[in-house]
Amino acid sequence: QVQLVESGGGLVQSGGSLRLSCAASGSIVNINRINRMGWFRQAPGKQRLLVATITSGGSTNYAGSVKGRFTISRDNAKHTVYLQMNSLEPEDTAVYYCNVMSLGYDYWGQGTQVTVSS
Repeated sequence: QVQLVESGGGLVQSGGSLRLSCAASGSIVNINRINRMGWFRQAPGKQRLLVATITSGGSTNYAGSVKGRFTISRDNAKHTVYLQMNSLEPEDTAVYYCNVMSLGYDYWGQGTQVTVSS
């Protein structure tokens, strides 16, 4: 099993920045076999959508709507993934969920609210 603890959400004005963090813990076997880490978001009444992912080798993938504004990174030694969000827009308002894949299983965090005011 893998447990995920997210932090860093909050309220910010349009054009501002936030940094999300997600630390993974749990079974040593599962932790050391983490491959993909990433962030998804879900706005009210909408589907949960991919924001960004990063593999253990550092390959990244971004949703088109956040390219150039958001940066995903990870610290493999700390089993932590980060999402630096710049130039935030009201359309970025959502609950952001951390996601980790280990040994073929998907694990999800509890979600952290990001609200961008205009």
